[in-house]
Amino acid sequence: MKITINSVHFKADQKLENFITSKIEKLSVKFTEIIGAEVMLKLENTDNPENKITEIKVLLKGNDLFASKQNKSFEEAADAAIDALKKQLEKHKGKIIK
Repeated sequence: MKITINSVHFKADQKLENFITSKIEKLSVKFTEIIGAEVMLKLENTDNPENKITEIKVLLKGNDLFASKQNKSFEEAADAAIDALKKQLEKHKGKIIK
């Protein structure tokens, strides 16, 4: 599985990239139909402390699933996005079984 992490207007440190990669790899163990993932990390230029956006696109055969979350830290935003993707994957898996 290929995981691509892009950060816009800043350089993501290795610790953050490892955190996101390990979370997505855990997701791919549970859902074997995942081909890859694309992660986009953005800093929104506002006064709001919740200015970190994590967008995750999970690549599946035929369909792609997408989640975007905003929070105080990239780790929290990534956790929230992965939770949303888990729900989407369970729903998608239910459709395949039927």
